[in-house]
Amino acid sequence: MTVKNRVKELWKLCFNDSEEFIELYFGLRYTNKINVSIQSGDNMIAALQMIPYPMTFCGTEISTSYISGACTHPEYRGKGVMRELLSQSFAQMTRKGVYVSTLIPAEPWLFDYYAKAGYVPVFHYSEKEVGIKEVNIPDSITIKHACSPDEASYAYFDQKMHERSCCIQHEQDDYNVILEDLKLAGGTVFTAWENNNIIGMAFVIPESKTLKVKEILCNNTDLENILIQQAAIHYNSDKIVVVHPADAEGKPKGMARIIYAKAVLQLFAATHPDKELNIELTDDQLSLNNGYYYLVNGKCMTTRKRIPGSHLQLTIGELTKLLFSYTEPYMSLMLE
Repeated sequence: MTVKNRVKELWKLCFNDSEEFIELYFGLRYTNKINVSIQSGDNMIAALQMIPYPMTFCGTEISTSYISGACTHPEYRGKGVMRELLSQSFAQMTRKGVYVSTLIPAEPWLFDYYAKAGYVPVFHYSEKEVGIKEVNIPDSITIKHACSPDEASYAYFDQKMHERSCCIQHEQDDYNVILEDLKLAGGTVFTAWENNNIIGMAFVIPESKTLKVKEILCNNTDLENILIQQAAIHYNSDKIVVVHPADAEGKPKGMARIIYAKAVLQLFAATHPDKELNIELTDDQLSLNNGYYYLVNGKCMTTRKRIPGSHLQLTIGELTKLLFSYTEPYMSLMLE
């Protein structure tokens, strides 16, 4: 049996996913290149995938690695196997020049588990139930709905996602996977067009008696109302819930962990030249991050020896939380 098939069997044992979703994931997303696993003889006892995603951060785009499908065979749980697997993953990320690792805990209790590996919740979201507004569609606007990939819709999607200052981005191949996953859930993408140009889009799925708008990207609120109205009519739904970047009552969704502290701190320093910090950093998993970092005049200097003066003593998780607090991190349309 191949590694891929062994990982797939372990996935089926550990997760309650449909056969259709599993085939989609292992057909379009999984590769041995992104897989990290531990075997005992012919038995696959733990596995995870490190899916590469770009992310806008501090005025540029950095490489991140999203932990997906992390699972351990029931007979080997509680023995430190996943901790070892994460350690191996961090080492690989370091070699590949990954700046940040992200993940979405499958269960609430896993937030505490991943915190022990340096992850902290930084990606939040909010949901709001909206009413269906009676809006007239101008003659110049056409509404379409389909899950078929095309260059125009992806170009608009990519443009709007990049307008977010700190956001996980989806490249073309991943966008196609998003559409297949949406279709599998009975959902679709509603798009608004004017003069052969796309000017708005909404990703929707039906959930029981609720229609969930997982992402909406528009040029204005009038278009949002039009797309929501058309989605409600299409699905014959009167309960609409829209997922959007967190407001004051946001809920935690995803976690992040800095992998390459020096590079991330340099980006932060360059975009916050007014910030002067002396940091003593401790990273229990990646010793290369341990040391002293000095941010001054838009630059970051690092040493192994302490320079006299007071220092902010931070773990890698605390540093991640501090740096991400200066922006509004967001992730959406991830394979969860």
